Amino acid sequence: MLTIPGIEPRAGEAGAGSPEVRAVTPEGDVIALVPADSPAAQAAAYAQDDDITTVMEITDVAPVSVPHRIRGRAWVAGWLTAVRNEQRAACAKLLGEAAPSGMPPGTAWLMLRLEVGEAFVDDLWSAEHVEPDDFVAARPDPLVRHEAELLQHLGAAHADQVRGLCACRTDEHVAPLALDQYGLRVRFWDDDAQRCADARFEFPERVRTVAELRRAMHALFRSPEG
Repeated sequence: MLTIPGIEPRAGEAGAGSPEVRAVTPEGDVIALVPADSPAAQAAAYAQDDDITTVMEITDVAPVSVPHRIRGRAWVAGWLTAVRNEQRAACAKLLGEAAPSGMPPGTAWLMLRLEVGEAFVDDLWSAEHVEPDDFVAARPDPLVRHEAELLQHLGAAHADQVRGLCACRTDEHVAPLALDQYGLRVRFWDDDAQRCADARFEFPERVRTVAELRRAMHALFRSPEG
């Protein structure tokens, strides 16, 4: 969700618009595709080349059914402008890679550029500020495109093995919650979901592909600690 000071959201909506797709340029700018009639698009078009102070809020929701599904939030603050003509082709390519299935038909879109001034992340691991240079240097986790499918598969086909990772717990329910190149996080909870806890299981070594992940998961399930 985009928030722009002084710009009121439309009735029934929050903020100045929600990007349909977003991507990050090599320089660390965020490219966002928004409906052309959204308040954010109209504000950027009206301002032309002037920068607009903007905050993008990103909510990370677990792709599996667990209590308290929000895994984290991030806020990226900076200055918003419309993508200029000479930049459109490169930005469209980045957005196309982020949404290989294409955009829904029947909607006019506008590409916006957010120059990052600062960021803040609050998730399952920590809460901290992110400096612009660190934002530029960051790279996506190699499993990010596959995480939702992999977690759903683990929960449906390997529930007993996932539960066996922490056999000492007596909770009624267990589900894989998050997956990255370094390990797996599992959530346990009781029937009324009032008591829940997470456990983190590190892989023997960093994984970069789905094939490496399969080997890492097999090793994890065979671990004496499981």
